Amino acid sequence: MKLLSTLLLLLSLGAAQAAPTAPAVRTEIQGLLQRLQDSGCEFNRNGSWYSGTEARSHLLKKLDYLESHDSAPRRSEDFIQQAASTSSMSGKPYLVRCAAAAPVQSKDWLTQELQKLRGSKT
Repeated sequence: MKLLSTLLLLLSLGAAQAAPTAPAVRTEIQGLLQRLQDSGCEFNRNGSWYSGTEARSHLLKKLDYLESHDSAPRRSEDFIQQAASTSSMSGKPYLVRCAAAAPVQSKDWLTQELQKLRGSKT
């Protein structure tokens, strides 16, 4: 019984130490995902196309998952790499398709939009 109590205590301490994404980084990620939602572009994951709104929702869930598993991104670039570039299930890269343009990897699209977002703040 004492061993079980000790294990439960250690597990609860580990969970308490899980750090959320820094507020400034989370705000930047939310701004980036808002750009995706507002862009009119489509987001491809695992062979299916989704709206920007659906993509935003999916990627925020992945951010929440990272935070709950003590893997919160320290920078927005980390979020792009960890959560917004490839499917965790299949390993396939995510794609973004805007209007008639050829699809591009989400990593490239999001990185460009992040640069624009940061440029608009100065």
